[in-house]
Amino acid sequence: MVALAVLVALGGVALAVITGGRPAAPDGNAVTESRIRDLAAIAPVVGRSATPPATADPVNPENAAPQSPAPETPASQPSGTPGPQGADSPGFTSTPPRLLVISPSTLTEQSKEDISRLKYVQKIDSFDGGAVKVSGVGLNLLAVDPARFRAWVPRAVADQQEVWSALARGEFVADSSAARRLGLVLGAEYQVDDGPRLRAAASAALGLPGVDGIVGEETGRRLGLPPGVALLVHGPEKATAVLRARVGRLLGSGSQVVAVGGSGTAKAGTGKADTDKTAPAKTGTDKTAKAARVTVGRPGSYLELYRASAEVCPGLSWTVLAAIGQVESSHGRNNGPSSAGAQGPMQFMPATWKAYGVDGDGDGVADIWSPYDAVPSAANYLCANGAAQGGKKLEKAIWFYNHSWSYVSKVLAISRGYAAAYP
Repeated sequence: MVALAVLVALGGVALAVITGGRPAAPDGNAVTESRIRDLAAIAPVVGRSATPPATADPVNPENAAPQSPAPETPASQPSGTPGPQGADSPGFTSTPPRLLVISPSTLTEQSKEDISRLKYVQKIDSFDGGAVKVSGVGLNLLAVDPARFRAWVPRAVADQQEVWSALARGEFVADSSAARRLGLVLGAEYQVDDGPRLRAAASAALGLPGVDGIVGEETGRRLGLPPGVALLVHGPEKATAVLRARVGRLLGSGSQVVAVGGSGTAKAGTGKADTDKTAPAKTGTDKTAKAARVTVGRPGSYLELYRASAEVCPGLSWTVLAAIGQVESSHGRNNGPSSAGAQGPMQFMPATWKAYGVDGDGDGVADIWSPYDAVPSAANYLCANGAAQGGKKLEKAIWFYNHSWSYVSKVLAISRGYAAAYP
């Protein structure tokens, strides 16, 4: 692995050909008429209960009864390991970073001592860090000790217990802006090139320019991240520019010294605060925001429901929603949860549902198990990823739904079948 060499955003790049958080769909070949359902005869049913087929369907393997979900790992620290205190707990002192220093090699103890003795420096701490690649796309990561690192993040993040529990479980916490930019799906697993898989368990507004996420120290060692190459510096906010100049002179041109704005991220190479607003931290323990309302009512058949839901995303064909509904749950017959935790007739991961779930029937609740909410939510998610533009954008939007190109081929093939059956 290489050190964090360039702290610039990987704008416009999406992770490609990675392992999603649930099993990829079987390969999709040409669709036969036997695989096209009579959607007008299938009535949506609300709730977790479904009626799976008694035996596996050899023509439609996606209709097989779902496996029992694997037990979830408790979101807690290992026994005997105290969890981080809340930001208002006695003994907690927030020390927002003013500088992020990236060295091409491990910072020596002498260098760190020299920095700590500079005027205005009140606290420093060093962490491992480096760049890894997922399907050729670079991710800049820090490997941290949660007990020490917690003081360096915004107070709202310090209180997000799921962030610290995820690190203790050896999982990956993405910076929220990086998660949006790269299309990361919380709960999904990503294969590091020539390395282990990482589960994206949570996202948070870390506020460190160029840092795409954090992992625990042990995970960092497994990834081969160089030790002690990142340094955070705290001091008076008004002295940031002076501190940056002095630390830069001390370390020389081989190191990067990046100002971190008092309100969050700063642009690399400047002392000015980033004008992009950082979204609130999203973790698996966040409460769901008030559901967005996209009224499709309660149609009496899946055919009507798919057609009404497509109107959420003008330009998206209802047949794409129907194809996804068939592959994911056979139109509500197998609602899960899947072994990876995907739920409902459109098989959303709960974290993704929090971001894209809508109230489709106007009852005031976005219910992951209700087809009247799940189908328009799928349209909402696809639309957010460019599905309405058609062509390659549609293919990529479907790929975001389930990170498998064979899944994309299957969905599109079934979609063509529905278009022929319902001209």
